[in-house]
Amino acid sequence: MAAKKKAKETPIGAKIKKARTAKNIPLDSLANETGFSIEYIKEIEGGKEIPSVGTLLQIAKALHIDSGFLFKEQEENMEKRIDASSKRTDNYAYSNLTPGTENKHLKAFQVSIDPMQKHKGVGYCHEGEEFVYVLKGKVAVMVGDHKNILKASESLHFNSGIKHQMTNISKTKAELIVVIYSP
Repeated sequence: MAAKKKAKETPIGAKIKKARTAKNIPLDSLANETGFSIEYIKEIEGGKEIPSVGTLLQIAKALHIDSGFLFKEQEENMEKRIDASSKRTDNYAYSNLTPGTENKHLKAFQVSIDPMQKHKGVGYCHEGEEFVYVLKGKVAVMVGDHKNILKASESLHFNSGIKHQMTNISKTKAELIVVIYSP
């Protein structure tokens, strides 16, 4: 019996670029729709940056595509993704806890942030609301200019339309559940 060949995972940046070019959306239009710089979008499309969940949701909305298109293969290959992200010095990994909810407003993710690290890149900002629950570790969540410190079993609910960023301020890997509502 022949072994089943696993399909090679398409990088998220390549999926974004393919969707953008198929719809003839120039980089400057995508930058205006998302608020991200053209340089940052090019880094994502080129695989040099691994975007946050919020960033992916915002890009998917701007491209008028189902965000599930960007997340699909990742769930099957999460271990590879975590290894790849640490090799890329992107100290943030996530897995979708609500597969099959591509057309829904509510999505949940398990997020890991390496010790004493934050997600490299711009702060996140996306329409809707966000709920963060810390399973392990200690994180600082900046919402605008306000710093929230959360430890295990603590949570935060905020307007995700305000620029925000998470940093692991503990010496161990932080594990969180993040629920995002986008209208």
